[in-house]
Amino acid sequence: MSAGQASTALEFDPARLDAFLRSALPGRAAGPMVLERISGGQSNPTFFLSYPDAGTRLVLRKKPPGPLLPSAHAVDREYRILKALAGSAVPVPPVVLFHEAEDIVGTPFYLMERLDGRVFHDTALPGVTPEQRRAMYLAMAETLAALHGFDWQAAGLADFGKPGNYYARQIARWGRQWQETKTREIAAVDRVFDWLTANLDESPETTIVHGDFRLGNLMFAPDEPRVVAVLDWELSTLGHPLSDAAFSCLPWHSTPQMYAGIVGLDRQDLGIPTQAEYLERYCTAAGRKGPGRFHLAFSLLRFAVILDGIAARAKAGNAAAENAVAVGEMAESFALRAEAVIDGRD
Repeated sequence: MSAGQASTALEFDPARLDAFLRSALPGRAAGPMVLERISGGQSNPTFFLSYPDAGTRLVLRKKPPGPLLPSAHAVDREYRILKALAGSAVPVPPVVLFHEAEDIVGTPFYLMERLDGRVFHDTALPGVTPEQRRAMYLAMAETLAALHGFDWQAAGLADFGKPGNYYARQIARWGRQWQETKTREIAAVDRVFDWLTANLDESPETTIVHGDFRLGNLMFAPDEPRVVAVLDWELSTLGHPLSDAAFSCLPWHSTPQMYAGIVGLDRQDLGIPTQAEYLERYCTAAGRKGPGRFHLAFSLLRFAVILDGIAARAKAGNAAAENAVAVGEMAESFALRAEAVIDGRD
């Protein structure tokens, strides 16, 4: 849709944005501006923004409108990490600008280049050969290893989070959220929290962590199993690398109905590596041990709490996605998976 057509569907005036960009991006903002909202997701509103006459193809990310928690939807942090990773072994979209004031689109926003590639929200990776499918999973492992090998101190990111004590802080944080926002009682959640507290990983290892590292946040090249961009850095911080590694293993612990998992599929026929093969590739590339029961159980439990939080927002009438209620109902399934992991049943 054009800027004029978009005005009734947006929470901001596209003409104001257009005028700003013509000044901020001389030569790149020529001819009509075309703006297209990207649907789906629970995070920051995202738009394709282009000037076809000038060959300009960008992506705009902004905060949601309305009152927000002070640390939520920090697009400034997204911009900062993308800028820091530019030119590194971690593929990210090039950033163009960050605008902190609220005068243009009602909230801070940033622009990045729009890349060509494939994004798969189905972890079975439909439409590719078994050979490519296997290569794509292993490329995910290598990309994650590259992120955890990034020298965040040399990049000036020492204040991007709190080094050390990661899991103790995370368990306290998600435990508070569960107690404050839970929509139902789930015995498995309480039991797993107790187990995690008693079996805490206190290792101080610190890297940049993505916070939501999964296949659906990777863009692959149009015609080869190569990662060209890691997307959606909203939850990135300094943390324990095995939190990312464990979270990326969730497909092996969930069904397609739960949240785009691969349990129950003929993974050998599809060419999908086993979790052990995936983690072996990560460990070899990263030069460290992989996640154990603690890390996998924490990631499953954290996701259960996140899903229940979505259900809570849906109950309050302000969730971002239309399927928020259905997603929230998966919380118990993931909590039971976490319980299976600590019992050695999964």
